[in-house]
Amino acid sequence: MGGEFVNSKKTRHNKILEIISEQQIDTQEELARQLKNAGYDVTQATVSRDIRELNLYKVSSGAGRQKYIALQQEDGRGLEDKYIRVLRDGFSSMDMAQNILVVKTVSGMAMAVAAAIDAMHFQEIVGSIAGDDTIMMAVRTVEDTERLMGRIRELL
Repeated sequence: MGGEFVNSKKTRHNKILEIISEQQIDTQEELARQLKNAGYDVTQATVSRDIRELNLYKVSSGAGRQKYIALQQEDGRGLEDKYIRVLRDGFSSMDMAQNILVVKTVSGMAMAVAAAIDAMHFQEIVGSIAGDDTIMMAVRTVEDTERLMGRIRELL
């Protein structure tokens, strides 16, 4: 682009979504470098803020590497498939204790899996808390917990 920088937040966000869909980006530094190569004048702080605003999460990409993915897109296209993919990639097991559902995930994936489950808007879930590899979900009733486990199994 000949030294000319593009600074619109909306176009930058679109470019970030394009970059992470086409490449395996696993660090903020790498994303910032790709944006600069595309003509965007960005700082580390800008990229960090963009990652939060776009709801980007890291998921395992195999061989011990991770990559950023977007769990939400403004136009809403393809979200269900992305959520299911994150759930399948990170899910390890689940168990219930009355109306609490405990989901075990691959190490480092609990937050991404919890965000994916939250984005699916299961009416049975009151709220969830995620750590590194464990998610605890408060579910309305014991019956809802059993029903929710069945719905999650169907997605897997």
